[in-house]
Amino acid sequence: MILNLDRWQREAIAAVDSLGEQLTYGELRDFADGTKQLMPSRSLLFLLVENNVGGIAWTIGNICAGNVPLVLNAHLDEGLYKSLYELYQPPFVCVPEKMVEKYPYEIVATSYGYALIKTGNEACPMNNELSHLLPTSGSTGSPKLVRHKYDNIEAAALNISTFFELTEKDRPLMVLPLYYTMGLSMVFSHLYVGATVLITNLSMTDRNFWKFIKEEHATSFTGVPYSYQILNLMRFFRMDLPDLNLLTQGGGRMPKELNLKFAAWCRDNGKKWIATYGQSECTARMAWLPSKWAVEKVGSIGIAVPNGELSLIDMDGNPITTPHTEGEMCYRGKNVTMGYARSREDLLLGDECHGFIRTGDLAYYDEDGCYYIVGRMGRFLKLFGMRVGLDECENIIKSKFSGLECACVGTDEKMLVYLTDENYKNQVKEELVTRLKLVASSFEVRIINEIPKNEAGKTLYAKLQEK
Repeated sequence: MILNLDRWQREAIAAVDSLGEQLTYGELRDFADGTKQLMPSRSLLFLLVENNVGGIAWTIGNICAGNVPLVLNAHLDEGLYKSLYELYQPPFVCVPEKMVEKYPYEIVATSYGYALIKTGNEACPMNNELSHLLPTSGSTGSPKLVRHKYDNIEAAALNISTFFELTEKDRPLMVLPLYYTMGLSMVFSHLYVGATVLITNLSMTDRNFWKFIKEEHATSFTGVPYSYQILNLMRFFRMDLPDLNLLTQGGGRMPKELNLKFAAWCRDNGKKWIATYGQSECTARMAWLPSKWAVEKVGSIGIAVPNGELSLIDMDGNPITTPHTEGEMCYRGKNVTMGYARSREDLLLGDECHGFIRTGDLAYYDEDGCYYIVGRMGRFLKLFGMRVGLDECENIIKSKFSGLECACVGTDEKMLVYLTDENYKNQVKEELVTRLKLVASSFEVRIINEIPKNEAGKTLYAKLQEK
């Protein structure tokens, strides 16, 4: 069975949520077997999840049963959901029971707080290796999906559990969303070793959040930079959390001073601080910085994960073999996904990447082989750990405000939105905050006379960066 799920005792606890619900390994196996009876084999379904035991059961259960879930935020913007639905036409949708009235279709079954709904759409032919789908940009609801296969799941679980040295005694606290590639990879890697996932959607500012950590004896915490900014403001360093022995970070570049603060605290208190780097296209993680270098090499993404390989190429595609020479970072490994889907028909495609990917990140490595990211070649940012497509944000603005000229650039700290009409300044910012579900400080709107373009009408983004 995938992820070694059949190795663990039936009564062993696979997951616990902050609502008090539990899921044993035996129950998860039984649910996967039962799911085979609910839908025809290899069914495509939209799985709208929250961070709870039911979300884990339906996600892992369907993958084990051979169905192909597109894992989405249960609270995805209605318009974004509709565009995905119309494009991919899933025969089944699974949603939290409390939301079922929004979906006027036949209810097939209910379990673990979720309802499986039959939409009436025809079955969707899919590649036999395809295991699940994730959007490339969960916030903007991009129709471009990442196609994962079963080998990716197994490879990612092995790689991650190896460098984190996970065991069945681990009790990781999961605050990252299930529909977020790093969150889902946490589930894969911990179930692989028979651990107990502690999952919650409680805010870190909620007292019950900290009660859950203490009562369930959480042994590790994984967060994005924004998570650690909150912890820092909450005087985390004064808290008494004796069971917590590992802090891990991913989801984009963390401010150096904050990174160093947590790394030094872990070093001085007998705990591990491990920074990681990855992309959904590589089933979450591609590099990790061993804790022994956490302070000395703060800001580095470290070395390739076990069974993976990092490399650099120059502008002509030639390999770079000398330290401190910048180039595009590439990755090779079994966790590299099959490629993208942009339409229903693409779900039949085979593996287009063959275990190799050009990441689009500019980097260099030092004498110890540790890599440092210096910039991006692609048109996306990671704002508070969520990948946001700049082109998709422009489309959001243009579709909402017809005829409005705009251009989006920025860094992982802030998106800069350039407009030519000051009357829309506040409206555009409010629209992005609402659609992307990010704080207002993530965006800065600037007014200019005109958007710089070349003779072909393409936006000259480099000129905007100079302003």
